[in-house]
Amino acid sequence: MRYGTFLSGLVLLLVSFECAGQNLLSKNISLEVNRQRLDNVLEILSNKGDFYFSYNSNIIKKDSLVTLNARNKTVKEVLSLLFNTSYEFRESGNYIIIRRAPIRMTIVTNKALVEERIYAVSGHVYDEQSGTAINEATVYEKRQLVSALTDPEGFFKLKLKSSKASTATLTISKEFYEDTSIVIQPRLSQELTITMMPLDREQDRVIISPEDYLLTDSVRDEKPTDTINTINSIVKNDSIKVERTGMGRFLLSAKQKVQSLNLKKFFTTRPFQFSFVPGLGSHGRMGGQVVNNFSLNALGGYTAGTKGMEIGGLFNINKNEVKYFQAAGLFNAVGGEVKGVQIAGINNMVLDTVKAFQAAGVNNVVRGNFTGFQLAGVYNHVTDSVKGVQVSGVGNFSRKKVSGVQIAGVLNFSNKEINGVQISGVFNYTKKLKGVQFGLINICDTSEGYSIGLINIVLKGYHKLSLSTNEIMNVNAAFKTGNAKLYSILMAGVNVSDSAKVYGFGYGLGSELSLNKRKSLTLNPELSSQYLYLGSWDYTNILNRFQLNLNVKLNKYVSLFAGPSFNIHLSDQPAGISGYRFPVPPSGYSTYKFSNKVKGWFGWNAGINFF
Repeated sequence: MRYGTFLSGLVLLLVSFECAGQNLLSKNISLEVNRQRLDNVLEILSNKGDFYFSYNSNIIKKDSLVTLNARNKTVKEVLSLLFNTSYEFRESGNYIIIRRAPIRMTIVTNKALVEERIYAVSGHVYDEQSGTAINEATVYEKRQLVSALTDPEGFFKLKLKSSKASTATLTISKEFYEDTSIVIQPRLSQELTITMMPLDREQDRVIISPEDYLLTDSVRDEKPTDTINTINSIVKNDSIKVERTGMGRFLLSAKQKVQSLNLKKFFTTRPFQFSFVPGLGSHGRMGGQVVNNFSLNALGGYTAGTKGMEIGGLFNINKNEVKYFQAAGLFNAVGGEVKGVQIAGINNMVLDTVKAFQAAGVNNVVRGNFTGFQLAGVYNHVTDSVKGVQVSGVGNFSRKKVSGVQIAGVLNFSNKEINGVQISGVFNYTKKLKGVQFGLINICDTSEGYSIGLINIVLKGYHKLSLSTNEIMNVNAAFKTGNAKLYSILMAGVNVSDSAKVYGFGYGLGSELSLNKRKSLTLNPELSSQYLYLGSWDYTNILNRFQLNLNVKLNKYVSLFAGPSFNIHLSDQPAGISGYRFPVPPSGYSTYKFSNKVKGWFGWNAGINFF
């Protein structure tokens, strides 16, 4: 019993596998229709076979009337009766794809009677479905790197060198068409007629599901969510990035851009190339499809890439990656990755990542990540992240994270995070600081590092407005910004008195040390330097002050502080001026004389903080 049950189950399993593995086109179906529209017939057939149809609406006359009586025939046989031999049927999962059969015509209409050292191949290129001439299709021979573009009548002409090979191959490429290859007989001039198959467009695709025949007309237009990966659809590949830059638009001809778009799948390598200007060189019009080991451009060149060295008198334009050295008198434009060294008199433009030493007289622009050392006379711009060093005369910019150093004469900008150092003459900004900022003005959203400058603003950090009094000036105000590790202090004060007036202003740095877990009790060491006005600008009066404040927080917004201070006063003022304090400090404070112009003493201060 057990063996019988096992064998029966095994047989059923094998039968189920056989049924599941049956090809859709091999299914047997009976179909009888009389003067039905072709699209309705396909719906009936889809419903009977329980599969989907997919086809391009431009290649099938859906409104043509069909009369058919087929008994126990395969789906492929039924489709062959519905369509002529210019169509083919393919399977993809639970789909049957109907498309034009890719029949290529190569007609030799005229052939020279004698072999020639240089022979001409000419002809016309047509759309296989519509029969119309194809304009601006690229016809080329890969080994000799000879190419031509068809004119509005689809005509082309190539001149090829004779070779010992028994055959030669022409390839025809055009955007939105399938590539076509034609084998010709070399050493003989000839004329050809060639057809190309257009790719299916997504918007022209019709999908018929098994349920369509049962649905009402109002919902029949809804398409299933299934996708067919094997159907060629038109996807505009971004293969001409460098051609769309300002330099590419200005320096490359329209024909070069069209050819680059047509030949986005074809690239080859050569050890060497020389060019005078793009299109006029050892690789001719095919220069943009060749990757060279050494490239020398008298004025400028246009190549697929460099794996070695490239030198341009004025400029270099590369569609793909560059390794390992590139130099130009004016600029370099690269569509792919750069590794090694890149130098330009004015500008480097890279549309991908850079792992290199990059130097330019004016600016460097990198659209991807940058790793290495970037040096510019004016400006460095990285659209992604930076790992390394940016140095410029005016400014550095990184749209994302910087791990390293930014040094600029005017400003540094890291839009996400700086994990390193920013040094500028005026302004530094980063969203998140994990490192150090040195500049006149430093701004960040959050800080885990240190901002050192005249104005340090941490938008989500330490902000205090302090009002205080001390032995020198009885009214003082200070604005403290930064974080608890290090904050800057902008201060001003006045001693309100008829006979001992003092005016002061200055800058300082401080830190907050928590003394308990709630941070309600802190110790704040602060170091500041102020200029004191004692009745005349002709004299120097500098007060350097170190104070240690005990800060007690009353609530979230208010705290009280007080503490001792030690002062060092530098002054060359010989005598007092009526109405102003002199000497400093007031009488009653013991002083320490360091020199004739420098003395020190211990003092005090107390006040209140807001925010």
